[in-house]
Amino acid sequence: MGQRIGLFGGTFDPPHLGHLAVALAARDALELDKTLLVVANQPWQKVGQRPVTEAHHRLAMTELLVQDTDGLEASDLEIARGGMSYTIDTVEQLQKAGREVVVILGADAAAGIDSWERAAELSRLTRLAVVDRPGYDLPELANWSVEKIPAQSISVSSSQVRSSMSEGALATDSIPSAVRRYIDLHHLEWPER
Repeated sequence: MGQRIGLFGGTFDPPHLGHLAVALAARDALELDKTLLVVANQPWQKVGQRPVTEAHHRLAMTELLVQDTDGLEASDLEIARGGMSYTIDTVEQLQKAGREVVVILGADAAAGIDSWERAAELSRLTRLAVVDRPGYDLPELANWSVEKIPAQSISVSSSQVRSSMSEGALATDSIPSAVRRYIDLHHLEWPER
């Protein structure tokens, strides 16, 4: 295969410093040629659960999150493909282009990976890089090739950022100032639930 690509997918609603820490930890530990932060078009796990910010805004914020960071790139692969976003489809697309793909995820997300679309097939196609996340232990992942990645502990989640911002807080310790400016400029809001 050609380039070794890290695939770190998500809703990124909004992207925050925890996402950046995960991507950097995997990039450095695995010596990846490139790490793609792939913004979901329609995140299947969130549909019907809560309102999700429009994909083009989430992509723009993710681009701001990784700007000037070597080896990290915001990707619109799933947005361009349209419809529901499934990691298996993105892995297949990258592999058809001759890339070796490592799926990057936090320990919290890894616990539910067997519920993902075509999970058994995905487990045969790729390796997992599971990054430490405060408060979560690495789950038992039978039938998966897993590499555990230590990371600097950043205890933040998009839901915490949304909640904080819905209460009027600036969340400047969780998101870069460029992302915060984008949110303000475009009047993005996450109403309390």
